[in-house]
Amino acid sequence: MQIIENLKVKEKLYIEKLENGLTVMIIPKKGMQKKYIIWGTNYGSNESSFIVPGETEITTVPDGVAHFLEHKMFEQENGRNSLDVLTEIGVSANAYTTNDHTAYLYECTDHFYEALDEFMDYVQHPYFTDENVEKEKGIIGQEIMMYDDYPDWKVYLNALQTMYHKFPIRLDTVGTIETISKINKDILYKCYNTFYNPSNMAMVISGDFEPQEILEEVKKRLINTKANGEIKRIYPEEPDGIVKEKVTQKMEVSRPLYTIGIKDKPADTSNSNSKEEIVKKHIAIEILLHLIFGESSNLYKTLYDKGTISSAPSMDYEFSRGYAHILISGQSNDPEEVYKSLKEEIAKIKESGINEADFTRMRKTLYGDYIKEYNDVTDIARMFLADYFKGINSFDYIEQIMTVNTEYAMQILKEVFDENKMVLSTITM
Repeated sequence: MQIIENLKVKEKLYIEKLENGLTVMIIPKKGMQKKYIIWGTNYGSNESSFIVPGETEITTVPDGVAHFLEHKMFEQENGRNSLDVLTEIGVSANAYTTNDHTAYLYECTDHFYEALDEFMDYVQHPYFTDENVEKEKGIIGQEIMMYDDYPDWKVYLNALQTMYHKFPIRLDTVGTIETISKINKDILYKCYNTFYNPSNMAMVISGDFEPQEILEEVKKRLINTKANGEIKRIYPEEPDGIVKEKVTQKMEVSRPLYTIGIKDKPADTSNSNSKEEIVKKHIAIEILLHLIFGESSNLYKTLYDKGTISSAPSMDYEFSRGYAHILISGQSNDPEEVYKSLKEEIAKIKESGINEADFTRMRKTLYGDYIKEYNDVTDIARMFLADYFKGINSFDYIEQIMTVNTEYAMQILKEVFDENKMVLSTITM
């Protein structure tokens, strides 16, 4: 078992790639009562066209299959729902689907191994029938309609659709009523057998565990499956530019919502140097966002004092295979003013440069935030899983942050914060 130690956070990562291709990561937390496990597949809503290992033809499936699969995985042949079984044991279980991965998880203080039996059983034994697939279409259809009425989701999705011409990040993770109507049990089994192979999966466990002991417990519960070859993922060619600059939609809201997007060029993850660069760039963007529009920034203070905004926006840099973008979201009685002021502030910093003292303070704050993430087993496990599927070791953020200086941040500001790739999505009353 490989051991990676990070002295800055005083944590060790135990990592082992098993014979069947499954990667298991263990981050022991001595003395912590809560235990957390997450098992993910490197398969999300973006994967609708692919070549199955050993085949030559492209397989194309309807949008929404990854999420549909996640829903169906809990249903067992004995008529029980594994989510109910885990709840009865006394653990808190859940699952989620993103654009680039799907994950199953639970947390508890007691009954961990009893829950592990059920957990590892249902993820490895799908049960799809014509009847249960048809029934699920109604359930997911209601979820789709619910999201259609959810302003926070619509302002986000509309921003993606104004940035991206073709890339599937622009599509709703759950699909549409029309696309899910085309899903059947054969499609589900094909996608399960392709993407739920252990070689395309990873498991992260965090809590008061002895690494070798928990690894053996995991191995005991694995079914005999051989690793398959690489899955070739097919994505449409995405133009550099945005679709249009602005989109607005009227919905029932107490105050207008806005999401400002900045489309970025996706990174090449094919070599280790580029992976280091991805981490550095992500850190620089996080620092820049807080310098430009964080709670201590001039822009935030000005807009807050004028009453244009009443709280700090949420700011994220989202990226994975084939896409990358910045999203800034919040509420404002004048989203257009927020958008205009943000563009002016970016132009001003490009012109005058980054204040060294402010930059150092913000970098220290971000470093503190990174350290805090290691206090909670949930944060640790989810972080390591998501980063692993991006080809990153989460410790890299701690290691790289002090290598990010004002000169590098200035370079990223000029490259990424491009006014021609900015969009404004609003939801108004």
